Amino acid sequence: MFPAGRESSEGGTVRPAFPGFLAVDSGGSGLRVAVGAFDGAPPAEGKVGHPVRTGERGIDPAHLLDLVLPLARALAAEAGVDELTTAVIGAAGFATLGAALRAELPDALAGTLGVRTVGLAADAVTAYIGALGPRPGAVLAAGTGLIAIGTDLTGWRRADGWGHLLGDCGGGAWIGRAGLEAALRAYDGRAGGSAPLLERARERFGPPPELPGLVYPRPDRAAVLASFAPEVAACAPRDPVSTGILRTAAQHMAEAVTAVCPASGAPEVACTGGLLKLGEPLLSFLQEELARQLPHARPTSAQGDPLHGCARLASALAAGDAVWPEDPRLLCVTGARKRAT
Repeated sequence: MFPAGRESSEGGTVRPAFPGFLAVDSGGSGLRVAVGAFDGAPPAEGKVGHPVRTGERGIDPAHLLDLVLPLARALAAEAGVDELTTAVIGAAGFATLGAALRAELPDALAGTLGVRTVGLAADAVTAYIGALGPRPGAVLAAGTGLIAIGTDLTGWRRADGWGHLLGDCGGGAWIGRAGLEAALRAYDGRAGGSAPLLERARERFGPPPELPGLVYPRPDRAAVLASFAPEVAACAPRDPVSTGILRTAAQHMAEAVTAVCPASGAPEVACTGGLLKLGEPLLSFLQEELARQLPHARPTSAQGDPLHGCARLASALAAGDAVWPEDPRLLCVTGARKRAT
């Protein structure tokens, strides 16, 4: 818990509590955390380099708290925040694996940090809020996984985000897995193989026959696969197999955006996420595909990333002027004093 105010050496309170927010972006490769005040000053930020566990109950709320609480307290001290009144957690897999988070996190955050208002959201929702704010359109969130989300501000539509075994087509794990498949095809001497990718796989993972044992048992398998995506992008300028993987990834990405974008008006479309760091080898194909599949939409640069979206939502909830629609699987809010419609 945070103190209600700071006391002088004589025991008197020298100023009231300085309230702030906690923002958490939980993805397939780790967490980013921000704590800030509501005065617009830049928040204090930190990160954890491994992801929250997922088990039979879905995303593990106890493990999330174990990872977040020490960092949240340290960042609050750095930011000069005396009490955390509002928390927003955006989590990859929340739509399908978030039942335990919805059931336990609001009370847990109240008990450990004194938080009164809690927003729990799919990382696609926080990506949308960070990228477009309170405007209709669609956002592609592409990182280790991939999901597209759109809204006309009366409801949400989502596409993909089904995880690296069932979907996330075009995401980092998808690209990395496709690259490793091409590497192993070259090792076997099968069609569709890539010698440059085989060389990169050897450098990163060692002898190819050992690769299944390195990947399959890992609880962070998606992140391991995604770690090979930059190798695919690096090989693309001189390797047609790598180029083909990125072209197909861009097609999948644009298809997901098309499925959720409002069909009327002049919606805006933005892309966000760490996968965009692959740069021109991927982005040129993505721009072509979005123009071809969504001629009525207006491409725009994302204003911010998913962590910025968490912070933006927290500030809006605290002010009582959040306009984004709630949804049982995509955006759940408890304790908000007022909500705009």
